[in-house]
Amino acid sequence: MYRLRKALRTIDVKASGKWIVLSILVGIVAGIGAILFDVAGQVVIHSSLVHFAAYAPREAVGEHRLFEHGLGAGVVSQPWLIVAVMTVGGLLSGLLVYSFAPDAEGHGTDAAIDAFHNKRGLIRWRIPVIKTLASAITIGTGGSAGREGPIAQIGAGFGSVLATRLKLSTRDRRIMLAAGMGAGVGAIFRAPLAGALFAAEILYSESDFEADVVIPAATASIIGYSVYCLSLPGEIRYAPLFALREDLAPAPTLELLPFAALAVILAAVGVLYIKVFYGLHGLIKRIPIIPHVKPAIGAALAGCVGIGLYLAFQQDRRVLAVLSTGYGTLQDALTNTANVGVGVLLAVALVKILTTSLTISSGGSGGVFGPSMVIGGCTGAAVGLMFQRLWPALVQQPEAYAIVGMAGFFAGCAHAPFSTIIMVSEMTGGYELLLPTMWVSTLCFMMMRRWKLYSKQVPSRLESPAHRGDFLVDILEGMAVREVYDGTRSILQIPESMPLHQIVHALSTTKQHYFPVVNTAGDMVGIFSGDDIRRYLYDQTIWQLATASDVMNSEVVSVTPDDDLNVAMRAFTAVAIDELPVVDPANRQRLLGTLRHKETIAFYNRRLMEYKRAQRESNE
Repeated sequence: MYRLRKALRTIDVKASGKWIVLSILVGIVAGIGAILFDVAGQVVIHSSLVHFAAYAPREAVGEHRLFEHGLGAGVVSQPWLIVAVMTVGGLLSGLLVYSFAPDAEGHGTDAAIDAFHNKRGLIRWRIPVIKTLASAITIGTGGSAGREGPIAQIGAGFGSVLATRLKLSTRDRRIMLAAGMGAGVGAIFRAPLAGALFAAEILYSESDFEADVVIPAATASIIGYSVYCLSLPGEIRYAPLFALREDLAPAPTLELLPFAALAVILAAVGVLYIKVFYGLHGLIKRIPIIPHVKPAIGAALAGCVGIGLYLAFQQDRRVLAVLSTGYGTLQDALTNTANVGVGVLLAVALVKILTTSLTISSGGSGGVFGPSMVIGGCTGAAVGLMFQRLWPALVQQPEAYAIVGMAGFFAGCAHAPFSTIIMVSEMTGGYELLLPTMWVSTLCFMMMRRWKLYSKQVPSRLESPAHRGDFLVDILEGMAVREVYDGTRSILQIPESMPLHQIVHALSTTKQHYFPVVNTAGDMVGIFSGDDIRRYLYDQTIWQLATASDVMNSEVVSVTPDDDLNVAMRAFTAVAIDELPVVDPANRQRLLGTLRHKETIAFYNRRLMEYKRAQRESNE
């Protein structure tokens, strides 16, 4: 580690060499982390749900199954054993998380966002380890959660730990955290471009972008994706996660009208999702028991809901998509929506909201992106089928509504339209529907701006503690000293020949703290403060001997009216004083007035509030 740190210090950041090395390291670990997480999840499924309940959750076509379970598509013989397995899984996950790393609870993406903004990019080394195990147990035993949260926190955690070990700056650590998050998402969903954009976009809720993250995240995401794909069999190695209809065609322009209606429905379901999710989170948090067992309660309730729905639909296995990832039923909706039916699709979409909220809001470990894909995709497919019945001449591909629903729903909930559009396109391998996907994602984003699924997002870089210093400089550079200092303020100027005893008497008649010293021509030759004089108060023998020229500081730090306030702030810091002389730029010995530090900060705060108010008004 020492040799690596020494080598990196010799590389010029501007030449990108340093970030290439660091991003490759983060990408390798994120790819390996995705492999280990995938394997751990499948091991848990095989040893729990398959072994005890004779049930294996269905997956997407592009998934690689390590174990041949030998279980057909028939009914589950003992469905209530699934509830027992989920309860035990929730208990194990809760004990693991709350005993060793409470920060690993819930959906990991929010924790990574919080670390970026509020914790200087710091993530403890144990978080990725505990998150991997706890999430594999939660999802592997049937908990309704996604994989992006755990893998995002795994990648982000390694990026943070590596930056800390290399003693990089706080800014660099934040970039590596975000790059690791993007690499993990790009690897597990086989969407490298989307992973890079996701890392830069998911941090903010008001369509802002962390530009410094894009290149490191893109490099790390490419490497993470490549490493993960090497673990897959050749026939699916570079295939998308989901398969689509082979005859899927671009939507006609007129079909943007029903797609707009889909956006309205998706926004309504998205608001319901967020309200249920955080409503249950607040409710469960108030239960007066130790948090270690709350994930077990949530898992048990989610299991009961899922099995109850399964029995209500006469043991139709497709409705069990409300448990685990649910990708199997979503895959059906993408390839042949009509065979699934409106009833099953709506039931899965709405009940998945409840089971996901119970699983994650109770403290279970898992992501919210995967469930969002299922909820949005099934909602879209159901709407597509209904529009096909109402308008068969125009709506001929209800499967298109499933794809667009996946993107639009998460784009609205997560406030990340651009990365979501690319991610769904990469996950499905279909760019034919790029136009309606952009249309619906944009509409959902605009309609859901008041609600957000990731509570730790901040509106923009202006509100982020990570950029507080940057924006202080930016705003101050747009203000001139002449806007702040009061040139009419009366200033007591001390002649350089004035004896000390007269200076002491003069100071007693004014509240002024800093005193410019001038020569016979009225030019400023120095400055002193009241504190400088207090040192001589008890030495009266020097009162008749010393003059202003003896106590003043002749190295005067001053500003001109044309200087910006950033120059003034640097001057305040450099000499550690609270008041600066303002001088004529043509004659820096001619005093025009003084600039006070408190006045500068107050003026900055007023301008900042005006800027924020203008931003809010432009967004409304």
